[in-house]
Amino acid sequence: MTVLHLADEGEAADLAAFLSRLLHYDRSAAVRLQAAGTALAVFGRPPSFEVLAIRTARLAKPYENGLDVTLDVTVSAGELLEAVDESAATAVVPGAVTGPPWAGVLPPRGGWRPEPGLPGPDALRAMVGAAVAEFRARTEELGPEGRTRAELDRIGRDIWSRAVGDTHLPVRAVHAAQSLGFLRAAGELALFSSGVWLRLRTPYGSIAVRRAGLGGLDVSVSR
Repeated sequence: MTVLHLADEGEAADLAAFLSRLLHYDRSAAVRLQAAGTALAVFGRPPSFEVLAIRTARLAKPYENGLDVTLDVTVSAGELLEAVDESAATAVVPGAVTGPPWAGVLPPRGGWRPEPGLPGPDALRAMVGAAVAEFRARTEELGPEGRTRAELDRIGRDIWSRAVGDTHLPVRAVHAAQSLGFLRAAGELALFSSGVWLRLRTPYGSIAVRRAGLGGLDVSVSR
């Protein structure tokens, strides 16, 4: 049994909240865990946003029962959530699962450089609110026969694929950040790029997205 000792109850609560939000969008969600020393990274992919969400957590100490150096495993998000003990600030790592395709293609660990042009937090939240309102208005204008899945998807792609400000970041990445609790009132935001990847970093987590979408596998596979 592998036990993660999180730095405090707050870290445990934030991890549980992140997992709960992922499960809201996909009840069978998987997450990939990577850790070394006292740093833990949790990767997830909420399906409706086509982005990777990354939540980091501080560990109080390395692992028990044999994993002294690193941890790299894909597990059920639901099972991990059930294994989080917030009062004890611990989590028992559940058994590994066969990872979805995205779990083998993660953003690079290094080589990130700052990207200019990212609007401030208030402007980003307003942008998401306007996009949600536009989507609702345009779909409500459709008649019963026109409200097909294909048409809803087309409207969604038109709105959520738009660029944020003067960047290449799609609006859907900001929407994902807000929906997952990353876009809170406090804290500075920053945008970085590395190869084909963009990463929106907040104090509460990061959203990574490929410039041309996340469907292809023409990047290095992380093992």
